Amino acid sequence: MTDDKIALRALLEKGSDATFLREMIGFAAERLMQLETDTLCGAGHGERNAERRNQRNGYRDRDWETRAGTVELRIPKLRRGSYFPAFLEPRRLAEKALTAVVQEAYVQGISTRSVNDLVRAMGMEGISKSQVSRLCGEIDERVQAFLSRPIEGEWPYLWLDATYVKARRDHHIVSVAVIVAVGVNNDGRREVLGMAVGHSEAEPFWVEFLRSLARRGLRGAKLVISDAHEGLKAAIVKVLGATWQRCRVHFMRNALAYAGKTQRRIVSAWVGTAFAQDDAAAARKQWREVADQARPRVPKLAALMDDAEADVLAYMGFPAQHRAKLHSTNPLERLNGEIKRRSEVVGIFPNEAAVTRLIGALLLEQNEEWAVQRARYMSLETIAPLSDAPTVTLPTVAA
Repeated sequence: MTDDKIALRALLEKGSDATFLREMIGFAAERLMQLETDTLCGAGHGERNAERRNQRNGYRDRDWETRAGTVELRIPKLRRGSYFPAFLEPRRLAEKALTAVVQEAYVQGISTRSVNDLVRAMGMEGISKSQVSRLCGEIDERVQAFLSRPIEGEWPYLWLDATYVKARRDHHIVSVAVIVAVGVNNDGRREVLGMAVGHSEAEPFWVEFLRSLARRGLRGAKLVISDAHEGLKAAIVKVLGATWQRCRVHFMRNALAYAGKTQRRIVSAWVGTAFAQDDAAAARKQWREVADQARPRVPKLAALMDDAEADVLAYMGFPAQHRAKLHSTNPLERLNGEIKRRSEVVGIFPNEAAVTRLIGALLLEQNEEWAVQRARYMSLETIAPLSDAPTVTLPTVAA
């Protein structure tokens, strides 16, 4: 008789006591984990096999909450890579936040048809208000701790951008602005520094947001990259006093609006010759030459280039190794795309707190992913000269 059959008979002999079901679940889970690790390793436990790809490396204990009670698991560890049982289905914080938002909309009876379908797919037909409140409280605590954490060190580069989602306010559906700040510190590491939800991108809103970052410790900003929103530009001058870089991508969209459909590729390549220069002086010279050549035929384009020269070419005054990441808000575009993708699932948020909950959880997860990356976003050697901290040198040792 095999070991599995002996273990199963031992469980059956216990009869109908209270622990029988939990032990049956634990027994099945143990066998499932064994099968999965055998597949990952290419061989069974202790088996000698030329096709073996990995080896086991002990266990880690984990409590598994089931309907039958708590089951104690011993999850195998591998020498190379990691293993997590497929049947546990780990749920990330952003997924919990999405679930909480959908649940809240469902409980309040304001969900759309698509949200109702999602609720049923998640098996939440019988969700109660107390369960929703408990889940929301757990997530809100973590998100608020993340968004209010101290900002340490110097942050020479800062990207700012906003996106809009729909939420309910006073029984009306309105568009609310979600603004996000991402920075790179003097160690070359990238982090999400903060987010805020407001009525619009008016100057007072941006001023308060930037001041909140400053109160938490933001300092050392040399260059701020954003679109040409007037309220944001004024707030940057008031609060940060840093150089402003107008997003090159947004500028090109405005510039191409003055060119006919057949001329847009030509105009794009024409203006792009200034961006291909090696230094700031050459870029400004080429910029003015392009503007002067465009003036007789496209005077509005030339006027736009005259006004935007200093702002669009501001990044050229910084290290060449950084310029590809400084000329636009593209480093934020992927993040904004993920925000849009998640918010479209909800459709209409039940309130602004739900917006902060879901998007804040998403930003927290993104920040954690950046934190564990081995490679810096910008090399330490190229970003160190931007620091305002005095360089510490040791005295020369006498011969």
